[in-house]
Amino acid sequence: MLRTQAPSPPVSPAAAPAVPAVEIRPARMDDEERVGAFVAGLSPRTLTLRFFTGYGRTDRKLVRALIAVDERRDVLLAVDGGERVLGHAMGYLRDGSTEIAVMVADEWQGRGIGSRLVRALLRRAVARGAHEVGMDVMGDNRRVLAMIKRRWPGARMRIEAAVVEVAAPIGPL
Repeated sequence: MLRTQAPSPPVSPAAAPAVPAVEIRPARMDDEERVGAFVAGLSPRTLTLRFFTGYGRTDRKLVRALIAVDERRDVLLAVDGGERVLGHAMGYLRDGSTEIAVMVADEWQGRGIGSRLVRALLRRAVARGAHEVGMDVMGDNRRVLAMIKRRWPGARMRIEAAVVEVAAPIGPL
């Protein structure tokens, strides 16, 4: 399954940057540099929550994989007016289910960007035949687990080592 991350601790309103106009759009091959800069700017905690392990921030192979799209893989980006990547979401469609993974730049977490990415990704997956969503979440990622319980109260959760495997009907968007 793909993995998802939780937002970092909330930023105080006085310290939080103003929310820019955010566009949710499909990733393109020419996004490699933008996505590379996005990943390089993520904190170690955010990287761990998304990938469950550390990795080289300049790993070009990983960046290419994060923007690769095919008949089963969908990738969306949240970008500001200057095309700076604020968030990334990907889904992998298989047998009526889509496995999703989302990450948002540390300074933009907790501001609805992740939710917008998830809704857009799920709309696209439903249009392609998905009726269930799955994701892997670190067991100590209480914030995301609480969000899942609110959004999908009937979600099936199975603990495997330190990971919670989640599966739920997509339901209304």
